[in-house]
Amino acid sequence: MARAQANGLELEYDTFGDPAAPPLVLVMGLGAQMITWEDGFCELLAGRGFFVVRYDNRDVGLSTWLDHLPPPDLAALAAGDLSSAPYTLSDMADDAVGLFDALGIDRAHVVGASMGGMIVQQLAIDHPDRLLSVTSIMSTTGARAVGQAEPWALALLGRPPATTREQAIADSVEGYRRLGSPGYPDDEAFLLAKAALHYDRARHPVGTLRHAAAVMASGDRTALLRDVRLPALVVHGEADPLINVSGGKATAEAIPGAELVVIPGMGHNLPRAVWPEVADAIGRVTGK
Repeated sequence: MARAQANGLELEYDTFGDPAAPPLVLVMGLGAQMITWEDGFCELLAGRGFFVVRYDNRDVGLSTWLDHLPPPDLAALAAGDLSSAPYTLSDMADDAVGLFDALGIDRAHVVGASMGGMIVQQLAIDHPDRLLSVTSIMSTTGARAVGQAEPWALALLGRPPATTREQAIADSVEGYRRLGSPGYPDDEAFLLAKAALHYDRARHPVGTLRHAAAVMASGDRTALLRDVRLPALVVHGEADPLINVSGGKATAEAIPGAELVVIPGMGHNLPRAVWPEVADAIGRVTGK
């Protein structure tokens, strides 16, 4: 793995495939490290002829943590007072463009999951000249009427941070299991290994709060998405409890010509069993 200077930050990234191939940049979601894009999925896309780049967003993983900024007031943000938001999704989209610049990428295909889907939507709005295509997975437009979480899923995310490694890993496993795909359940050993890997690589709960504030402060993108003129794909799990499938449907409706793929049994994760279907859909939108 390596670090790039981008938008005044250091962004940790790594790559798969031939650097001469068309670039495809993977953007992960709220509080999630780039390794949430599993190596096997990255290798699958590289095998289809892409130069795959994944990276840690600001405030997560091994990229710059912005701990000089105060924690946001999420209650005030929910009430409409945006003054405590330390940055927005547009700032995070600018980070991606800074990474493009650092890597010598003129234009790229971008694929985002969850909050990463919101970031790539913002990229399509703010920087369409830097994109070849946009894929939004398990995400939403920011409109309050769509993509809402089940109350229990919000409560699960809103638990106080664990104070021990053991409890943090146990909490992560519960989150993976309950938010994941009922049609494609993972075994306990896989979930435990994943939780331990992510904890030991980097854990930064306050960065997750700032990510949440960025989402809350960035508003509804629906009207702006109607002006996007890029090849676009929207993928969503029919059983997603954290971002309801209505969010994906609204995204596809907002972007002219977007393809919508709804996967039965898929929740708020990208299980290995659906990788070929998702890769095929990305191939269609990218012409690969």
